[in-house]
Amino acid sequence: MMFKMMRTYTSKDVDMLVAASTIIESAIAHKHFLISKRSSWADPYFSNLKNRIDTSIHQYLGVDSARQVRESTQLVLGLQKQALEKLSEVKVQISEDFKRYKARRDEVLNQLGLISYLPAARKGDQEALINLLYQFKLSLTPSLMAEIINKGTDAVLLNQVASYATILKEGNVQQENKKGNRKEITAATITEFNDLYETVISICKIASKFFKDEPHIKDQFNFSKIKKAINNHAQSAPKSGPATP
Repeated sequence: MMFKMMRTYTSKDVDMLVAASTIIESAIAHKHFLISKRSSWADPYFSNLKNRIDTSIHQYLGVDSARQVRESTQLVLGLQKQALEKLSEVKVQISEDFKRYKARRDEVLNQLGLISYLPAARKGDQEALINLLYQFKLSLTPSLMAEIINKGTDAVLLNQVASYATILKEGNVQQENKKGNRKEITAATITEFNDLYETVISICKIASKFFKDEPHIKDQFNFSKIKKAINNHAQSAPKSGPATP
């Protein structure tokens, strides 16, 4: 029976590679401190590793796809951040503007999906964010929009949030299309992927200890968080029609 090479990670190959490349970019940004703590990481350690990872992405996805995947991924992550910031601005304004009318306040927030989906969306659940944006867009009728505006929320902000449903969905589709252009994976390729993964995981574990008192930097070496942010759920986004409340 033919031996089957096993991966030492559970994510998609491209998600693992892009996450690894993202993490090594952070290592390069903080290399002076890291090298001061661990001399074996001296130049050109990180840059060589980054080249290996990006070469693997390039060979795996095809010509020019390494850059395209990273650009698509950064676009999607940027859109998520922007959408959540705008949603939070809308929610706090509605909550304050309608605070004397609690029943109506809760009804409006629920109608727009801000109660059902926002908590999960803030935790990085992209499916929840997309459902929230679609529900927001489809529930924001002219009469409801006028009511919210009359209470104090700016119309431009409401229109911005409504527009994110289509923009984010298109960004996800582009990202998945870039990931879909795959070449056949050989045992030698999987061996290289496994080695890259194990190397980056070791860097993550060590760097996390070095930055234990700086959480915002420590998170840049949290492989699970980086992978989760990259591994979107575009296929589960609504194709058309209202989101399920």
